[in-house]
Amino acid sequence: MLLLKPLMIYILAGFAEIAGCFAAWLWLKEGKSAWLLLPGLCSLAVFALLLTRIDADSAGRAYAAYGGVYITASLLWMRLVEGRSPDKWELFGAAICLFGAFIILLAPRST
Repeated sequence: MLLLKPLMIYILAGFAEIAGCFAAWLWLKEGKSAWLLLPGLCSLAVFALLLTRIDADSAGRAYAAYGGVYITASLLWMRLVEGRSPDKWELFGAAICLFGAFIILLAPRST
């Protein structure tokens, strides 16, 4: 239960960030309309607002833990939206990053 709220925030933030960046990708790399940047920018704003909801004593710690979730969410995005399956090395790397994120979030601290 301790991790449920931050994990949900991180997952939502991850997909909001990826969606915003993907809008720019579509515009710049695939020649889609620049109008895609408007929802993309809104999505990036949602991402930033979500990360402020993490209960951490420093922004850096919240962002560091988010990194592992972002990497995993990116691979899910690749599979679900782009239709490409991550290989075993990408999955292994994501697992390592998630493990690191959990260490950052759950480590006992004196402050």
